[in-house]
Amino acid sequence: MAIQPIDLQTLFTQVDKVARQQSAQREGLAMQQAIQGAQLQRKTDEQIQAVNETQNTGEDGAEKVKDRGAQGQESGGGKRKEQESADQEDPEVPVIRDPFLGRTIDISL
Repeated sequence: MAIQPIDLQTLFTQVDKVARQQSAQREGLAMQQAIQGAQLQRKTDEQIQAVNETQNTGEDGAEKVKDRGAQGQESGGGKRKEQESADQEDPEVPVIRDPFLGRTIDISL
């Protein structure tokens, strides 16, 4: 079946409409990708700036804060007393202490 000249005239007038439709489809795909990319970026930014809730590790977890009142000060001193008493309890091991330890600086090379 051959193409008649009248058919060519009809086809030529429709070519610009076809070109517009194809360019609109291409732009539509690019627009959808841009929108999805923007949504993904926004969601990622929200996750970065969000404060995450910690998992419950139990009642004796590391997140427990001790009171720094009078009890905290006494417990700090108690540790030193415990160490001193531990040193005194073991009389079999002689402890040598230098009175000048930490007071002099050796600058010889």
